Amino acid sequence: MLHEICIKDFKNSAGGIQDIRLSFQQFGQPLELAPVVLVNHALTGNSQITGQNGWWSGIVGPGKTIDTDQYAVLAFNIPGNGFSGKKEDLIENYKDFSLKDIARIQSLALEELGITKLFAVIGGSIGGALAWELAALQPDLAENIIPIATDYKATDWVIANCKVQEQILNNSSSPVKDARMHAMTFYRTPQSLARKFNRSREEAQACYKVEGWLKYHGDKLEERFQLASYKLMNHLLTTIDISSGSGNYLEAARKIKGNIHIITVNSDWFFLADENWETYVDLSLAKPNVSIHEIKSIHGHDAFLIEASQLTRFLKPVFKTNKIEKSEHHLIWSR
Repeated sequence: MLHEICIKDFKNSAGGIQDIRLSFQQFGQPLELAPVVLVNHALTGNSQITGQNGWWSGIVGPGKTIDTDQYAVLAFNIPGNGFSGKKEDLIENYKDFSLKDIARIQSLALEELGITKLFAVIGGSIGGALAWELAALQPDLAENIIPIATDYKATDWVIANCKVQEQILNNSSSPVKDARMHAMTFYRTPQSLARKFNRSREEAQACYKVEGWLKYHGDKLEERFQLASYKLMNHLLTTIDISSGSGNYLEAARKIKGNIHIITVNSDWFFLADENWETYVDLSLAKPNVSIHEIKSIHGHDAFLIEASQLTRFLKPVFKTNKIEKSEHHLIWSR
């Protein structure tokens, strides 16, 4: 069931004030009776993280790594992602917003829901960057921060790719389809495509299978995703910056109280593994409770969605909890 919170008179980074409708879904245990896990979706994702058509059902669900028999799992839609299906929920003035604004909106929504503590906040790609932003905004909020295949800043490489995406979105006659086709080329790697297709050709069409694959992904996204949503999400990627413009990312990360579990992908050509390892090495000198795991894969950025067994192995030690005590108002849990 899709729920909605209205954030009245929200002031964005550009100084504009407007009401924000934030839709969300909740899975598993009641929010007031179990540790709360916030799951942030990626660029074209949404709050349907588990169940039928759930994009992360391999990780979230009864008996899964993030066990809905033990946890209250919360998933917000990034405002403007179009999942509600309501035209009025789209954000046309998308360049007035930053990813930090989205973190502020999430923070206000958590307050509205009466949630003062998260067991974990987790997400992949822009969802992981949003986890970084929320943790930097509220350093005491989450016990565990798990950013996957992401970074706490938009690098020049990310900004450059997003600029090409913006040009396609603004100038193509099939903007969503063409932008998605381009995006798939930096979500994967040459090795991944070679293994999958090996220069084979379509029998029914006069094209290579890799061309048909790109067209398929473009067509599928065009069917379900709106141009305004793609423009918003692409723009938000360029605004990742936990330093609030100072450039001192490590200082902002050092203030985060919770355990930081960085998960990177060795072949990620979008959020580079080298950047994540540099963050880990530098941050670990000032903060003891930071760790890093690396997914080994030929599949590039999308490996965080493909290599479920490796991801599960890294996440299990964090989410393996046992119920030990029930009080009048809440459950107390320990690892």
